[in-house]
Amino acid sequence: MKVTVVGAGAVGATVADNIARKELCEELVLLDIKEGVAEGKALDMTQTAALLNFDTRIIGSTNDYAKTAGSDVVVITSGLPRKPGMTREELIGVNAGIVRGVAQNILEHSPEAIFIIVSNPMDTMTYLTLQATGLPKERIIGMGGALDSARFKCYLALELGCSPADLNAVVVGGHGDTTMIPLIRQATWNSVPVTNFLSEEKQKEIVQNTMVGGATLTKLLGTSAWYAPGAAGAAMVEAIVRDEKKLITCSVKLEGEYGQNDICLGVPVILGKKGWEKILDFQLNADEQALFAKSADAVRSMNNVLQTV
Repeated sequence: MKVTVVGAGAVGATVADNIARKELCEELVLLDIKEGVAEGKALDMTQTAALLNFDTRIIGSTNDYAKTAGSDVVVITSGLPRKPGMTREELIGVNAGIVRGVAQNILEHSPEAIFIIVSNPMDTMTYLTLQATGLPKERIIGMGGALDSARFKCYLALELGCSPADLNAVVVGGHGDTTMIPLIRQATWNSVPVTNFLSEEKQKEIVQNTMVGGATLTKLLGTSAWYAPGAAGAAMVEAIVRDEKKLITCSVKLEGEYGQNDICLGVPVILGKKGWEKILDFQLNADEQALFAKSADAVRSMNNVLQTV
């Protein structure tokens, strides 16, 4: 099993670190355009192997796509991160060209690869990758929902004083501060609705905190977060390479599901060795469906910008 992570910045390096520690593949390639960065981080991670007891072979490379040949899964984190006050939408012009080039280069050397897209704006970059590669839709997967759902569980756990592992809670819709939809009505604490334990005011607060979770961290850090995004990307790799059939919210192409067509949006899917295998219908109520449609409109407007870049 071989996995490539493109982009050796904070997010990409964290994805790679998690993959190496969990021994999700025999060979892990870390690729970056900046001279020496991928090689340096790969060597640094390799020097932790004796301490952390893993045997993953980690290779760093400066823009040599030949070293990625034969990859089973590729995680694309390339592009500029958000700065304080910057929206994901403002990243389209720069990151579209980067992601398109990366995807095409990867495909040349790894025609059977499954792609996980982390680059922002994530839903639009997922849609772009689908168009640029012409691959079956099941092999192009956006990471946003996995991260947003983890943040949702975080805020719920902090309020409830419970373990996040005891929570089932998902976020659907676009991966954006105004487009994501935390489904608090359907969230449970060991099968009991969390709404049984939270006032309406607290529910709204948790939903709002989840929606601005990324922006909150960007404001605090001065750049995009990396630990949770990196862990989310690695969790998706794990579900695929170990054929876990795991339910994770991901951005995938919709063809009628949830009332949408020709768009990539976050919905609950089953991840396995072939990529995403099935979309689950979570039976949104009228209010949730209206929010989903509004989210789709916003993401579609971002997708339209691709025609000009």
